[in-house]
Amino acid sequence: MGVAFAKRMEFMKASEIREILKITENPEIISFAGGLPAPELFPVKEMKHVTELVLEENGRQALQYSTTEGFVPLRRQIAERMNRKNETSVTYEDIRIISGSQQGLDFTGKLFIDEGDVVLCESPTYLAAISAFRAYRPVFKEVPTDDDGMVMADLKKILATTNRVKFIYVIPDFQNPSGRTWSLARRRQLIELMNEYEIPVIEDNPYGELRFEGEMLPSLKSMDQKGLVIYISTFSKIFCPGLRIGWIAADSRFLDKYVLIKQGADLHTSILSQRQIAKFIEIYDLDAFVANIINVYRRRRDVMVETMQAEFPGTVKFTYSQGGLFTWAVLPERIKAVELLLNCLRNYNVAFVPGDSFFPNGGVTNTLRLNYSNMPEEKIVEGIKRLARAINEY
Repeated sequence: MGVAFAKRMEFMKASEIREILKITENPEIISFAGGLPAPELFPVKEMKHVTELVLEENGRQALQYSTTEGFVPLRRQIAERMNRKNETSVTYEDIRIISGSQQGLDFTGKLFIDEGDVVLCESPTYLAAISAFRAYRPVFKEVPTDDDGMVMADLKKILATTNRVKFIYVIPDFQNPSGRTWSLARRRQLIELMNEYEIPVIEDNPYGELRFEGEMLPSLKSMDQKGLVIYISTFSKIFCPGLRIGWIAADSRFLDKYVLIKQGADLHTSILSQRQIAKFIEIYDLDAFVANIINVYRRRRDVMVETMQAEFPGTVKFTYSQGGLFTWAVLPERIKAVELLLNCLRNYNVAFVPGDSFFPNGGVTNTLRLNYSNMPEEKIVEGIKRLARAINEY
């Protein structure tokens, strides 16, 4: 009979760009490619102490199977932070723990998408969300964006003329890849359209706490009166990504189904990791820890932008993000970002992610994403100078 894979595997292919970027493991490469936090900021000493306490106080429970919904004390802590920082009014019962926000995206695809269903998203949008949803074979409809977020006139037109729309996927705060943040007006308009069409909105918010300046805007979840916003976030960008702890905040009609999906996937997220984070929040000041991350990333953002302003030709446009991990550059149309990347890797030992990967339907070849969180300042300066030389060669 032979080996026969599911048809969905035809749509799950390794990204050519990701294969190219494996070369960035070379320590000589200055990489602006990944969305990696700064490892020197990880609380290694504190986590050693926390782990000892968890194992001393509740070692047997921490190493045993646990509930699918997640560790209740951690869910309470998450609800408190969301209500304080995102203006929500959730309780721990509205929270489910997942193994990183990426698992939440995959589960969302499994929950909503049948083959041929329509997913609406920003253009560009997060490439790992594209990968997670694509396995379920949807049709992606890209909604144009500008500096204030998704263009509501275009969204309204698409909603009025498109059947089988299952959900709208958005990243309103410091969007990956563009670094942009939605205005308050756009958030309100989206909620109005969501209510009118009764369509779920997936609010992906891994970066919201990493604001460098400006006013923190209310989350879409805080504006939701119909229980249609499914909020996904993670500790990966504000704490330790290796623990793989994220969460979903949503109405019970969605959460019950997410729990069923998770039971079929991995039963529950690491209870040891959940208890470690809960204990850290209990005995240390997580807000102060995040404030230190913000100070470091703000300086790195400033160094990158200032060097780009000084070194890049005037024909290159880029965003000035008020937070998060990324800036987004638009090259002259004649420059192909993939060709630029190959040149940079071959001749300059510098890496970035070409922007074409962030457009579900492709076709945009002159953009690129740059990460500033992972490299120290001196390497940011040198790397941007090398990139500028490569651009000028065109």
